[in-house]
Amino acid sequence: MTSNLTTPVAAAHRVDSTLVDDLDAQVRDVVRREGVDPQRDAVRVRRIAEQVIRSHDERSLTGAVTPVPDAPGVVGELVARVSGFGALQRYLDDPDVEEIWINAPERVFVARGGRHELTTTMLTHAQVQELVERMLKSSGRRIDLSQPFVDAMLPQGHRLHVVLEGISRDFAAVNIRKFVLRAARLSDLVELGSMTTPACRFLEAAVLAGLNIVVAGGTQAGKTTMLNCLAAAIPGGNRIVSVEEVWELAFNHPDWVSLQTRQAGLEGTGEVTLRDLVRESLRMRPTRIVVGEVRSAESLDLLLALNSGLPGMATLHANSAREALVKLCTLPLLAGENISSRFVVPTVAASVDLVVHLGIDAAGVRRVNEIVAVTGRVENDIIEIEPLFHRTGDRLLRAGGMPGRLEAFERAGIDVHALLRRDC
Repeated sequence: MTSNLTTPVAAAHRVDSTLVDDLDAQVRDVVRREGVDPQRDAVRVRRIAEQVIRSHDERSLTGAVTPVPDAPGVVGELVARVSGFGALQRYLDDPDVEEIWINAPERVFVARGGRHELTTTMLTHAQVQELVERMLKSSGRRIDLSQPFVDAMLPQGHRLHVVLEGISRDFAAVNIRKFVLRAARLSDLVELGSMTTPACRFLEAAVLAGLNIVVAGGTQAGKTTMLNCLAAAIPGGNRIVSVEEVWELAFNHPDWVSLQTRQAGLEGTGEVTLRDLVRESLRMRPTRIVVGEVRSAESLDLLLALNSGLPGMATLHANSAREALVKLCTLPLLAGENISSRFVVPTVAASVDLVVHLGIDAAGVRRVNEIVAVTGRVENDIIEIEPLFHRTGDRLLRAGGMPGRLEAFERAGIDVHALLRRDC
């Protein structure tokens, strides 16, 4: 049976574009005259749009103008244009859409279920520029010739990345990664099929014991979601300080302070880097530190914090658990010429307890591929690891290794031997 139901926005696209543009101009004129902030007061903008359409339809009775064929649909379109983000708003409102990006004004893509789709949305160069300006206005960040890249957070919590035209060929490249909450706790990842119950129980025990955990994987593998779930397992009596480039972490905890970086101002001053935040977080009496993503020299400050006995977690881009450790041994070298691998390698071995590596399969399903323990031993500049869980086909199986720092489990009242033996 064929359904005749359509969404208001889709229906609005069938209305004559000239008519919608004229109504758009009228709504914007009223918004300006009444001093309405369209992004903060979308409800009032909707009332204005409804009034404009009612006035238009009253005039249509005289034959002066054509009536609006689908008033609710056009109201939705006008609100999206004035208060939202125009043609992209329907994808932002769609709970199944995970990410949106613009390869060219006429080539807008979305990701659903880990798969890419080319949409039918056609934009103009001017529309792309207007969208970028509106998004950045809501975030308080800027982009210009001196700062051609920007990461920002949209009002709904989505992450925006823009590359300015000139760096990106012919137009500004836009990427919006939506914050889609599908898992809030480690047990939710079991229900989603990302890992098994034994692995979940072990990770919960590791967090309770205060082990230092690195979550590794490729883009869109689910690193931030895993970090959120791990952080949600931290006992309520702990004080958490998290640091990020742009706020993405979202978990419930009674004592949590969240910090994000800041761009330099127009005068070139006032920048707050991730290194600054890691160092400042140590002055805030944390009992746990969480770093959204380690990318550069801030890895040194994180390692020093972890090595001092402060439990922490972080994410890292890497293709395997082993490569994550290699990368952690390389990134601190960016902190300065006086930092050598002779210092970094044993520090990584002594500071990191677990590496959780994530992946995304051909069907777009995000999974835990391996969980390895870092023993603390180094042989020929290679950090020894003990595989705890590894994926074989569709199954995440218990490996033969045991975690280090058994005394941490004992202090937390956890018999890790019984836990892993029971879950074999």
